[in-house]
Parts: sequence; structure tokens; C-alpha cells
Amino acid sequence: MQIVSASGQGYLRGAVMDEKNAPLINAKIVLHSTGYVYHSGGSGLFGIITPSQTDSITVSMDGYQPVSMKVDASAYQSVVMKLLATSTVNQQNKLLSFTRNLQLQERQNWRHSGESYSSLLENEFVNTTKYPETGFAIRIDKASYSNVRRFLNMNMKVPPDAVRAEELLSYFNFGYTPPVKDSVFAFNSFISDCPWNPANQLFFLNVSAKKIPPDSIPASNLVFLIDISGSMDMPNRLPLLKSAFKLLVDNLREKDTISIVVYGSAVGVWLAPTSGKEKTKIRKAIEDLNPAGSTPGQSGILSAYRLAKSQFIVGGNNRVILATDGDFNVGQTTEEELENLITRRQESGIYLTCLGVGMGNYKDSKLEVLAKKGNGNFSYLDNEQEAEKVLVKELTQTLYTVADDAYLNIKFNDRYTKAYRLIGYDNKLKAMSDSITTIEGGEVGSGYSLTALFEIVPVGAAVDAPSFSAAPPETFSSANPSLGVVTVHYRLPADSVMRCSIFQAPADPRAFSALPPSFRFASSVALFASLLKESKYAKTSDWNTVTAIAGQSYDLNDPVQTEFITMIEKAKKIYAKSRKRKYKKG
Repeated sequence: MQIVSASGQGYLRGAVMDEKNAPLINAKIVLHSTGYVYHSGGSGLFGIITPSQTDSITVSMDGYQPVSMKVDASAYQSVVMKLLATSTVNQQNKLLSFTRNLQLQERQNWRHSGESYSSLLENEFVNTTKYPETGFAIRIDKASYSNVRRFLNMNMKVPPDAVRAEELLSYFNFGYTPPVKDSVFAFNSFISDCPWNPANQLFFLNVSAKKIPPDSIPASNLVFLIDISGSMDMPNRLPLLKSAFKLLVDNLREKDTISIVVYGSAVGVWLAPTSGKEKTKIRKAIEDLNPAGSTPGQSGILSAYRLAKSQFIVGGNNRVILATDGDFNVGQTTEEELENLITRRQESGIYLTCLGVGMGNYKDSKLEVLAKKGNGNFSYLDNEQEAEKVLVKELTQTLYTVADDAYLNIKFNDRYTKAYRLIGYDNKLKAMSDSITTIEGGEVGSGYSLTALFEIVPVGAAVDAPSFSAAPPETFSSANPSLGVVTVHYRLPADSVMRCSIFQAPADPRAFSALPPSFRFASSVALFASLLKESKYAKTSDWNTVTAIAGQSYDLNDPVQTEFITMIEKAKKIYAKSRKRKYKKG
């Protein structure tokens, strides 16, 4: 399989700010080479695919002087906009109206409350004829689901940026298809009606990774990197992590090596490399941990990687497991600094798993960056049951890798699909032609099963999607009646060769009621995420629709799906109260 080069394209990043360095959200950005219109997202940030490394843009916003400038994709663009002297009053009115928007106000409140989340810009519909290909990293992160559950259990609305639809979907098992012999991935797909928009369709794509036979699971070199700073001195932080790690210890084998590095009042090796058969010694070391001091996360990470490297097992599972609330306050502390820190260790052959805990000062955005750049995965532990799920029931998915740098591309057939929208993976790049240089593939664990959803506008239907300037799509003939071609690119662990698996998704729509229950249930999870985010694509739907779909399709014998039914009811009550308050204020 030939891999496409993206040498002629670029990815333009930057931010739009006012003269006081405050972010300007929803500023209009026109890319001159294509004429396509973009808008700045949260914190004024933007990311734009360009046909070449150099281009030009015009940025405009009501009440501000337009800015036209030449841009180079190799540099970060800082766009500063000046107020129009004659429009000051109008601009103030616009801003007052803007700050009254409930969703945006909540996002600001959550930033100031101490919790931080990466700002997301929801994927929009894309015209298939002009831009037929989309791509995203395959990751096994599930942190968003348990974090959402934490907010709902506290009877609180969820910060919109804390809702990552793909992680909510990844939390469930919607079915597993074993790959054929010598294959890493297997595929399954369906296309059906869209429950929240009858004029559209839903495309369900399931990708299953092979399972490592129990007797073939390699030896592990695990370094527990545990935050014991003062901020961890709460029942849902260090005590929860101690319980979680002791659960993991029960699954250790004699050939596994365990070490513990701590950071807090001091940074150092708490438990020297120890065989997995010495469970009593390891459990005691965990139990003796006590919180105190600041949070020198940078020093802890460096120490853990040094120790993991000193015990490196060739062909084994070498991994640092970082457990923290993410509140680093000594050394390199920003997302950008931590990203640079971990990126320099990507080629070490050592994976990074992040376990997040806590509330109030929980730094989701920092742990997400660390897991992504550390070739690892990310979970949020809100209770002991979640710890058991991540570190016991799904141990092989969490700790044992079958594919690295995995990302998926799909090329839609414009004979069947007029436009499409990827649900979740917000702010992920859409162009296959730029995927290889900009989409960072993810780590795929043994037996992992991913289900991705696309909302599709079928040919013949009206569509409100932007047009793009791109190379014409490959022709799908009557002899090739598929909905699209799916390609998963990946490397085998410790292998530098890029490989691929290809799947032709059949174009055979079926009634929603005729879908397997697990896929109908998946659509309820996607709609649940959209309602939590207060997405513009869910305005015609409501909580009763989610309840109806999930109630008719969930597995009574699956405690995770049963719990989801209760979460819907909690969300319904919380968001109904919020709507009533909004109407009273209005």
C-alpha cells in the first residue's frame, strides 16, 4: 500500500486576540487560496489546513478593524485586532449579549474554578465531492466518560469541553469481531437512519484489534509514578490510587518487574525494581505512601523514565503509569512545556499511561497531552469500581499494545454521500492528504474495539456544508458500490514499518430498528454527548429521545450499560432545572 505524501500542504495554527491580549472567540477567518471561511474557537485558537506552506488570510469581527496578512504554516500566527473607534458602543453590546450565553459563561467559570480542559471546536459537515476523506487517531482513552459521571453524580452540569464523544463511545463494548489469522484489525459497519435528524443517516464503523493470547503476554517493566503532593490529601485522590494499584498488583507475574517513583515533598525511587511475585512487599510500599509538599511533576516524570530505561525489557511491555490530579506547580507546568518534555521521550520505547483523579483542581488538559505525546492512554478514576475496570477487567487493553501510531482514514463515495460529519474527535484534522504529517496515531491495546459514528447527508438531500478546494476524488464505479474505503495505518510494537488494513464499507442502508441492539445503543451514547455539549446538531432532539433509544437497546446483563440509563435520568433532571432557570432569567 502506497502512503500519500503531504509535502505540498501545511497546517496553520494561531490565535486571535484583542489589544489587551484577551481571546476573541468566533472571529471570521478567510483563507485566500481556497476562499473557505473558518472561525476562531475557545481561547481564540484556530487550526487551518492550507494547500501550501505559505498563504494569506483576512480576519474580521464585528466592532474590530479587519486584519489581512501573509502567513507561513511553519510559524505560529498571533493575530491582534483593534477596536473600531466608531463602533465601541456596538461592540460592547455584542459582548454583553455574548457573555450572557450560558454555555460560554460556564466554560469560563470552569477555567477559574481550577479545573482545566482542552478547548474543543465541534466537527461540522463537509461536502463529500470536494473533500471526500477524513482521518482520526485511534486511541483507547476513556477518561471523559467517568469524569462526566462524576459531575452528574454531584448533581452538576458538565463543562462542555469535558465531553469528548469518542471517549464516551470507547467506554462501552459494542461488539467484538476477531481479526482473521495474521491480521491485527477486523471491521464491521452499518448505515441506518439518524434518530435525531430523520433526513440524514448514521454510519457506524466498528474496528476490533486482535487479542494477545494469555500465554503470549510479554514480561512487563512497570514504573508506578505516583503524585504524593499535598493536593492529593483527599479520599478521592491518593487513597483511591492506593486501592487502584493494589488491585493491579494481584495480576502481576514473577517475570514482571515493578518499581515506584514518587513526587511531592521529595522526588525519588520509593520502591526499587521488584519481581511481581513479591506482592506483599509491593502492597506495603503502596500502603505506606503519604501526601505532602508541592507538585514537581517534571522531576517525577524524568526520574520515572530514567528508571524504566534502566530496567528496559527488549520485546517486553515497558511502561510508566502516572497517577495524579495533574496539578503540576513546580518545574515545567504548562501544557506546552509538558508536551515538549514527553515528546523528547517518544522514541524510547516506553509507553505512558495516565490515571487522573480528583476534582476542583483536576487538570484534564495536562494529562490528555501527556498521554497523547507519551504514546499511551488516559483514564479518569472516580471510584474503586472504575479502578477495577481499568486495571483489572480491561488490563490487557490498558497495558498491552498490539499496534502503535494507529490512525484511520475513510474516503467516502460521493455517489452515496453528499456530506458527512464525524461525531467526536473534535479539533482533529480532516484531510487525508495532511494526515501523515499532522495526525498523531494512537496506541491500540489487546482486544480493543472502537466504534466511530458519522452523520451523513445522503445524495439527493439538502445540505448546509462548506465547500472546499481540493483534488478531485477517486472515482467509485458501479463495480465498486461501497459507501467508502476505510484504511487503518499502524506499526507493530517495536517495528518501524508502517502497515495498513483496508475495508470496503458496504452501501446497504437498513432500518434503525433492524440494527443490532449494541449499535442502536451506541447512537444513544453519541446523542447523550451532544446534549451534554449543547451541540447545535442536537437542537431538534431532547433527553426523552436518548432515554427511548437507550431503554430499548441496552443490555440488561451489562452493568456498564445499565448504569448509563441512570446517568441519562440524572442529566435529564440537571439540564431541565438549568433550562427553567434560564427561562426565568429571560
